[in-house]
Amino acid sequence: MKVLYLTNIPSPYRVDFFNELGKYCELTVLYERSNASDRDKSWTSNKASHFTPVFMKGFKITQDSAICPSVIRWLRRDKYDAIVVGGYSTPTGMLAIRTLRARKIPFFLNIDGGFIKQDGFLSSKIKKYFIGSATWWLSSGLETNKYLRHYGADPDHIHVYPFTSLMESDIYPSGATDEERARLRSQLGIANEKVVLAVGQFIPRKGFDLLIDAWSSMPPDYRLILVGSGPDENEYKKRIAELGLSNIRIEGFKSKEELRSYYRSADLFVMPTREDIWGLVVNEALSCGLPVVSTDKCIAALEFARKSEGIHIVPADDQAALARTIRYACEDDRLRHEFSSAALRVMDEHTIEAMAQKHVSIFKECVS
Repeated sequence: MKVLYLTNIPSPYRVDFFNELGKYCELTVLYERSNASDRDKSWTSNKASHFTPVFMKGFKITQDSAICPSVIRWLRRDKYDAIVVGGYSTPTGMLAIRTLRARKIPFFLNIDGGFIKQDGFLSSKIKKYFIGSATWWLSSGLETNKYLRHYGADPDHIHVYPFTSLMESDIYPSGATDEERARLRSQLGIANEKVVLAVGQFIPRKGFDLLIDAWSSMPPDYRLILVGSGPDENEYKKRIAELGLSNIRIEGFKSKEELRSYYRSADLFVMPTREDIWGLVVNEALSCGLPVVSTDKCIAALEFARKSEGIHIVPADDQAALARTIRYACEDDRLRHEFSSAALRVMDEHTIEAMAQKHVSIFKECVS
């Protein structure tokens, strides 16, 4: 089977997925851009071993947006058995959808997640046009299904796949023991009794400012580790100093391998996001057996909360609820130990290997 997949940038988890998918089909991947301006450059990956990558040339529209007219020549019914558009909101994605619709070429639209909003008339029409133009839809779960149906997708043609950034080898067989946790904390220079980890970009949407303010009500021996980078870092440091919080530590960007030590050393993972259409760091935390506190604006947390205990959902921007839930989750040692096994069983089903195999199964079912 010959498959064409249009996506934005070569993010590492996408490249891992494409390499796995390429074992089952002849895969060509079209990239709109080579990197994102708000990401550390080491975050992207060009390690294509089982697929053909094509970096299209385009015209820059904004800092992170370009339109690539050359996408049109790739969209041919006679050349590919399956065509996937990996997003409808970029100029190149929109051009691809309009072209496919005009040529009456069946295609898949991939949606990692989405929240239904109070759109204006024009915004709603645009979303319904581009989302509703697909023949089939690839969805990350039940929350995303709601979004797709709202914007015109045919429920009978929505296909769910396990969305993840993790290989089978990334899933730990069990949660961290007290001995492992103590050893890792010693290596990382963490001496506190309770350790809470948060990972992500330092931007307003991630809600780390709220988490810092919530930390003022935490016991002094609760340590918060913030791992990431971004434009708000200096603001975070200023606020931490204003509050006199010596039990918050900011770490810079860490590789996937480096992050494992932080996940395995922690008691709890927190993602206080104001909006994440998925949130792959939740997958990463669960794969290490960590309980999670997140908000009702994180699709990943909402999806996994259906499948396992130990995932606590609080309203976005509710500082009091966030602080209260963090303390509850940290103080319940029994919950942490019992949760690890349940979380890891769920994550066994959310691997890149399973994700690729599910895509192949969907392609064969639909195209045939």
